[in-house]
Amino acid sequence: MKHLMVLLELAALASFCHSQGGSPASSPQEPLREAGQPEEEEDPFYRSPVNKLAAAVSNFGYALFRQQSSQAHSSNVLLSPFSVATALSGLSLGAAGRAEDVISRALFYDTLDKANLHSTYKGLLGGLGSPRKGLKSVSRLVMERKLRMRMAFVNELEKSYGFRPRVLSGNARVDLQEINQWVQQRTGGKVMQFLGEIPAGLSILLLGAASFKGQWATRFDPKLTRPQDFHLEEGRSTRVPMMSAPKAILKYGFDSELGCKIAQLPLAGGVSIMFFLPETLTRNFTLIEESLTAEFVHDIDKQLKTIQAALSVPRLRLVAETRLLEALQEMRLQALFSTPNLGRISAKALRLSHAHHKVALELGEDGASPVFPSEPEAARLNFPIVYTLDRPFLFVVYDDDTGSLLFIGKVLDPQQA
Repeated sequence: MKHLMVLLELAALASFCHSQGGSPASSPQEPLREAGQPEEEEDPFYRSPVNKLAAAVSNFGYALFRQQSSQAHSSNVLLSPFSVATALSGLSLGAAGRAEDVISRALFYDTLDKANLHSTYKGLLGGLGSPRKGLKSVSRLVMERKLRMRMAFVNELEKSYGFRPRVLSGNARVDLQEINQWVQQRTGGKVMQFLGEIPAGLSILLLGAASFKGQWATRFDPKLTRPQDFHLEEGRSTRVPMMSAPKAILKYGFDSELGCKIAQLPLAGGVSIMFFLPETLTRNFTLIEESLTAEFVHDIDKQLKTIQAALSVPRLRLVAETRLLEALQEMRLQALFSTPNLGRISAKALRLSHAHHKVALELGEDGASPVFPSEPEAARLNFPIVYTLDRPFLFVVYDDDTGSLLFIGKVLDPQQA
């Protein structure tokens, strides 16, 4: 009976919204959570060593995003933190003492089995590197000129993380060309000119880059894509190409504590995207950002209800270049930038001097299936709800099998370069 009442309320509210020409002011769903609920026992999902590692690395990614977003109040933020975490985890192979400890804490490795950590990471990399997922993630450590490294470190890095360090030759033009070509080739040509120049005073540069060419599980009809207003702030908007699906099947819910409508859509290759749309037009996403963890996203994913919706999503073609030095320094990693113990890399004193990140994400109309499948529960609704991403929103792209955070973005303006 309770479930039936929810469906009736949904139909009535959707009918009202259609008559008013807008989207619902509050969710037709029951709240996703209530204050004061007791914590549940550990989810069986996290008993797998790979999934537990993925959660730790993802939580580093959410923390990195919060730091970067706090420094970018008026611009888009787009990160693929997995590439950064991979380079940082690889660097830990060369660290000892306090340097090793600070990396372990930043990556939330405290509760993991340290003995098998790097071999488990190798398995995680193998799963996420499947071509069907559409993700191309690359990581590298670029070392100062003519550095003599210990071969044990080089070999273990390549064995567990699949890349070798790049030692600068001293010829800036040749070094720059090689690094940029390496990134471009491994991101499918999507990330161009990773570096504009070789930074001065380079000791160790942490390199993370990624591209994602996503396909929806169900494609959007290109004939329905039209320019629509995207509201930037009160009284100001821009026209963006908006993809539409009048009878989309998606998972949906409303978080009353965060004041946002959440929608999850499947992408091809066992990947999903989750949108967080505040009820009101705002550029302040602090409350939502502070809630984001691997466990929170996994838990919300389980609570969302499958419904039918009139869905409108901006076509996304985003590129972002980010210097991460300041953000990493704010994440308990300051010791790596002064005089860390990196003696397992080389006899020469080294430090993390630069961290550079560049990513590209594309989500157009392409999809694996030409039509939305029928859904008995959703089909019983007289009217779909309306879910329109026509104002600033957050999104996360994650792997269904492991929960790994692949991309995360704050979109204030889909047209912003």
